[in-house]
Amino acid sequence: MKLGLFINNQYLPGESMPGKIAESVQQVSAAREAGFDLICTGQHYLSDPFQMSTTLPLLARLAAEAGDMEVAATVILVPLHNPVELAESVATMDAICNGRFVFGIGLGYRDEEYISFGVERRERVGRLREALDLMKLLWTEEEVEFQGRYYQVPKVRPSTRPVQKPHPPIWVAANNGAAIRRAARWGYPWLINPHATVPMVAEQLADYRAALAKANQPPPPAMPMMRELYIAKDRETAYLESQPYLENKYAAYAAWGQDKVLPGEESFTVPYQQLAQDRFLLGSPDDVVKEIRRYEEELGVDYLIFRMQWPGMGQDQLMREIETMGREVIPRIKGA
Repeated sequence: MKLGLFINNQYLPGESMPGKIAESVQQVSAAREAGFDLICTGQHYLSDPFQMSTTLPLLARLAAEAGDMEVAATVILVPLHNPVELAESVATMDAICNGRFVFGIGLGYRDEEYISFGVERRERVGRLREALDLMKLLWTEEEVEFQGRYYQVPKVRPSTRPVQKPHPPIWVAANNGAAIRRAARWGYPWLINPHATVPMVAEQLADYRAALAKANQPPPPAMPMMRELYIAKDRETAYLESQPYLENKYAAYAAWGQDKVLPGEESFTVPYQQLAQDRFLLGSPDDVVKEIRRYEEELGVDYLIFRMQWPGMGQDQLMREIETMGREVIPRIKGA
């Protein structure tokens, strides 16, 4: 089991972005000392009500403090980007990380982003597949000529290549059944989102594994899962201290329509206790260890990536959490 820390890159209006980035640098150093295996951060644009630092420049800065930890983009909204630029940016990130970069990808779901980038939302799956095909050619082939529906490259000899061969690991974020089955058909690890309850994840994993088998794809080399986590002296304290921040974060998700891309009648506009139930990992060190082992045994995940800070939550709170994880959780998981 590998454990990751998601670095919050969404800030409240009026907060100093230089100051928040400096805090993120401290967080990465603390995570490295605590024994985390990976750091990562995500991508959105026009992220009202939050300001948001962009992913690859931030990860490039944080990589300097990461030591031997892996560095992951979770996730890049590939259909919004030109695949030539993205292929060379990912290769550069892999060089910065000395071959420890993970390329997490997703479609996105917000109309504001697609409209602003001049991309038709209905084209997003086709753009994603074509972009991945082209990027892998640019990373691996001595000569490339590409004439696709969305992207064209004349005959060239690409030379900007990643350190990892044939390329960095690709994880696919997905929320609904069709997207999860697509990741399986394409043969990629599914990056399990933090928004679904554990029973829902179990159902979706069964669907994913069935789709792998139907497509004759081998078991993926990784099974990563993201969870919201707040660790405190006991469960009641964890609920009380996390509520203002997670409640506000999920209110923004509801406004963006994130709950509508989940299966069933999921809604994030419910009381906090109901929202958190079997979705967030909130509790004491013993509670956290128990849940990590549950995810490993019941779901078969081998990467757990924790979001432990949300917009508005102070640096001191997070640093206490990281210290507690390093002292009371990670040694028990690694020693198991």
